[in-house]
Amino acid sequence: MPASSAPPSSSPTPRDGGASVTITLPGTPPGTGPIARRGIHGTCAEYGSPGTPAGRGPIAVFFPGMTFRGTPRPRPRWHHAQTELDDFAIVSYRVPADALARHLPTGFAPMKFAFDDGQDALVSAVVFRDRDFHFRFCPPAAITCGQINYRAYVTAYGDPGVWFFGTSLDHPLVAIPRHLWGMPWRRDRIHIEADWNGTPARWRLNAGGATCEAKELSEPPAKLPGFTGQSHWMELLTHPTRGWYRRRNRQVGTYSIWHPPMRPRHFTAGSARFPVFERLGLTTSETPAHSVLIQPRLHFDIHTPPRRFRPA
Repeated sequence: MPASSAPPSSSPTPRDGGASVTITLPGTPPGTGPIARRGIHGTCAEYGSPGTPAGRGPIAVFFPGMTFRGTPRPRPRWHHAQTELDDFAIVSYRVPADALARHLPTGFAPMKFAFDDGQDALVSAVVFRDRDFHFRFCPPAAITCGQINYRAYVTAYGDPGVWFFGTSLDHPLVAIPRHLWGMPWRRDRIHIEADWNGTPARWRLNAGGATCEAKELSEPPAKLPGFTGQSHWMELLTHPTRGWYRRRNRQVGTYSIWHPPMRPRHFTAGSARFPVFERLGLTTSETPAHSVLIQPRLHFDIHTPPRRFRPA
């Protein structure tokens, strides 16, 4: 979901270089000093944020080969929410840009990615298990449930982000975003399994008609089709921080999130199908996944409440 400007007909310029990034990992005990985890040829990322309480020192993590530097963490507000996401997966599809454009409001356009045989757009099903979701003014709730976000990579009046077609949540709390904020959320049964100790690691989704079975590749691919390099796909595919959606009253809503830079592992889908994209005319039951990026867990800040979108 938010980021920097780019013309609708091309992808935004990736950020290159291996400098450090400042972000936050919540819950570091007072008095904890820096912790270093070193990988081969790693780039240092220091975690801390504006307003971090005294005694909560940075955690330095050496990300192997990481060149994408993430985005600064906005100062948390009392009305924001936080959650931990387990078995986090981004299953993406290459789709015709013209077909995607038909579903977007005025002022919105698909990002176009340059493939060997022409330009197309991308959409993703983002699947995970929410754990300990809570608003900052409340204690963590014992809520663990599956969630699927269906998104497309777009620009809104030149600003990059994602358009949300809808969200499936396996919990009665789906009523809050649906009725309070008018968001396109619905209740679905979602079952996610992951075996991170296997060789290869495996990941599985069963959510009614939405299914995916994936296993980890023995080696990461040299490149992802449509992208110029790692920084490019890390920024656009794994780190959109601003999103838009159509409210139930047909107006456009917006909200933003923040998370540390991902360290995704590359999987391949033996089978994958998401009927939401099929009903939109973007994929068929035979469309292969463009990429499957998965990691065991990821922290998220959600900048609630959503608000009405007003172009600048």
